[in-house]
Amino acid sequence: MRVALFITCVNDTLYPHTGQAVVTLLERLGVEVGFPEAQSCCGQPQFNTGYRHETEPLVRRYAAAFHDYDYVVAPSGSCAAMVRDNYPRIGAKAAAEGRGQELADAAAEAVPKTYELTEFLTDVLKVTDVGAYYPHTVTYHPTCHGLRMLGLGDRPRSLLAAVKGLNLVELPGADECCGFGGTFAVKNAAVSAAMGADKARNITATGAEAVCTVDNSCQMHIGGTLARQGSTVRPVHIAEILASTEGNVW
Repeated sequence: MRVALFITCVNDTLYPHTGQAVVTLLERLGVEVGFPEAQSCCGQPQFNTGYRHETEPLVRRYAAAFHDYDYVVAPSGSCAAMVRDNYPRIGAKAAAEGRGQELADAAAEAVPKTYELTEFLTDVLKVTDVGAYYPHTVTYHPTCHGLRMLGLGDRPRSLLAAVKGLNLVELPGADECCGFGGTFAVKNAAVSAAMGADKARNITATGAEAVCTVDNSCQMHIGGTLARQGSTVRPVHIAEILASTEGNVW
């Protein structure tokens, strides 16, 4: 099977080590990972702000960039959800406006091959124990797109539970939004900050050394809030935990 990494904008710009961790992990599991350089933004910021037509070229670009791959793996629940949930809407809307089936066809090609990382591991590779080692106490925050749009359920937790040395502790109010929400954090900064403060306090109260998510965008918001509260809890992407081994802890 041909597998491609969709790095996403936030990871490419701010957290490139997460993409490196994904490649390290998948290669350890025997997967050859490609990286088509034609990939770009999935269009989520534009679409969520109401610029549907400006999103359309990115739908075409995504489908074209990953055309030759069987699977596209993204270390981001929100970007995977953008492709899976919103690309079909964009295609259907364009068709309803009498602009043909091109976008709908692009979405139909992109959607079934796009997976968030933990989905790919559990549903395609059929693994939960990936041979990871991470000797720390960790709490897990299920981000909104992964929880509500992708329906990741217990996939991330099952992977974390199989990590050698990891002590997984439950997060109070885990299913509550951290307050980031992409452009929501800009348009509604005060509400976003208040939600983030509640989330950060709950995280600190667990006594965990690290908080884990499947989205670095939410992780960035949580990490910044934790730092402002003076917390020592470290934000870490699940890919970095799963890529860690006894000889190389990320």
